[in-house]
Amino acid sequence: MRVLVAMLVSVGVAFAVYRYSLKRLPTSDSGTAPTQAISLTGVRGDLLQIAQAERSFTALNDHCASLDELISSNSLAMQRPERDGYSYTIQCFGGDFTAIARHAPAPEGSPIRYPTLAIDQTMQVHDVQ
Repeated sequence: MRVLVAMLVSVGVAFAVYRYSLKRLPTSDSGTAPTQAISLTGVRGDLLQIAQAERSFTALNDHCASLDELISSNSLAMQRPERDGYSYTIQCFGGDFTAIARHAPAPEGSPIRYPTLAIDQTMQVHDVQ
C-alpha cells in the first residue's frame, strides 16, 4: 500500500513540475502562444528564403519579381506561398522590396495574437504593427 501511495505522490509531483515548466516556456513574440513558436520560426525562415531569392533575382534581372514569378523561375524552392495560415506577398518599390507574411486575424476575444512579419533588402525580419 505504501508503494502505491509513494507512486501516486511521485506521479503527482512529476505532473506538477511538467505543467509548471510548460507555463514558463518562452514565447517568440509577445502575445503569442508557446505553440506558435514553431510556426513563427518557419515563417521567419520562409521570409529569409524569399528575400534571398528576391535579391538574387533582382541582381540578375534588374527588376523586382512577384512571388509567383520567383517560384515559376525556380529562384525560390517554395511550392506554395503560405504556411500555417500565413500567406506571403512581395511589394516592389523600384529596386527595393518588402516581403510580408500575414495571418488572418484571431477570433474576437481570443488572447492569441498573430503578428504580421516583414523583411526587406536589409535581410532583417521585423514585426509590422
